[in-house]
Amino acid sequence: MFTRMILAAGLALAASGGLSSAFAQAKGPVIGVSWSNFQEERWKTDEAAIKTAIEKAGGTYLSADAQSSPAKQLTDVESLIARGAKAIIVLAQDAQAIRPAVQKAVNEGIAVVGYDRLIEIPQAFYLTFDNVEVGRMMAREIQKAKPEGNYVFIKGSSSDPNAGFLYQGSIEVLKPAIDAGKIKNVGEAFTDGWLPANAQRNMEQILTRNANKVDAVIAANDGTAGGAIAAMSGQGLAGSVPVSGQDADRAALNRVALGTQTVTIWKDARELGRNAAEIALKLAGGAKLTEIAGSASWNEGPAKQAMTALFLKPVPVTKDNLNAVIEAGWAPKSVVCQGVAAGKVKACD
Repeated sequence: MFTRMILAAGLALAASGGLSSAFAQAKGPVIGVSWSNFQEERWKTDEAAIKTAIEKAGGTYLSADAQSSPAKQLTDVESLIARGAKAIIVLAQDAQAIRPAVQKAVNEGIAVVGYDRLIEIPQAFYLTFDNVEVGRMMAREIQKAKPEGNYVFIKGSSSDPNAGFLYQGSIEVLKPAIDAGKIKNVGEAFTDGWLPANAQRNMEQILTRNANKVDAVIAANDGTAGGAIAAMSGQGLAGSVPVSGQDADRAALNRVALGTQTVTIWKDARELGRNAAEIALKLAGGAKLTEIAGSASWNEGPAKQAMTALFLKPVPVTKDNLNAVIEAGWAPKSVVCQGVAAGKVKACD
């Protein structure tokens, strides 16, 4: 296994010339961002961090929203190229479908940063949190809450490699208990588009197949967790079945405080966004992928391609350390603790 390195300090920013005439007045390069969609709360936080870092360096921020359409994202990336982007940050809706547009960009000398989701093309930089470790963290917390019983796995989108990394990490932790017969996998399903409504439908079907005999749910993110919890609420199970998630969405943090969700994995999108912008700026200025501070070789994607990657460190958040996100300014106490009875959660007192 290749060594994974954590970025501990900010990256040096680099400006470049050679901009299209439409943006010749900018001091720094034009950086494009192709978003998969804005349905998830967290992407707005990411965008603010990216935009701030780019503009601080004197660059120009361009963006496009694919609205969950792989076909639209292809044309979005091509449009960003045509509009003069010298580097493009891509949050892929479909890791395979986006490949032709990314390949076109790198062929034209435009740097590409695969943002939080793997695009397995060696010329693209891969920036994310350690998603296998996120899966491990979720499983550890759920197993701590429910060491034995019937487990359900509400997985992410089948078109997103992250779904596989998360599941891989969870199974790695749970496998000894599964092999010993202490934990039984009674249902698993991918969630098309990561949509909470699809997660809810999948969970409802699993509950029906198992006559509601479900003891724990490993949900791949906070959106799917919300869908699973909604399904269980309809059966009077919410709050009695531990559920995982990730992203530290405000709604999920409130669910953690209320006790309907056990854990969310906090991946500080402000840090991820800032790093993405700084990396894109540096690559746009002519730096090689391997010259990015903290980067490492990595080849653990589905196709085992040799990538240059940087992994940031996630943090599990439970009732016991909810104060961490409040004190960091990630979410206000009034939102996290809404509806929580006095004396129930230390962070809310």
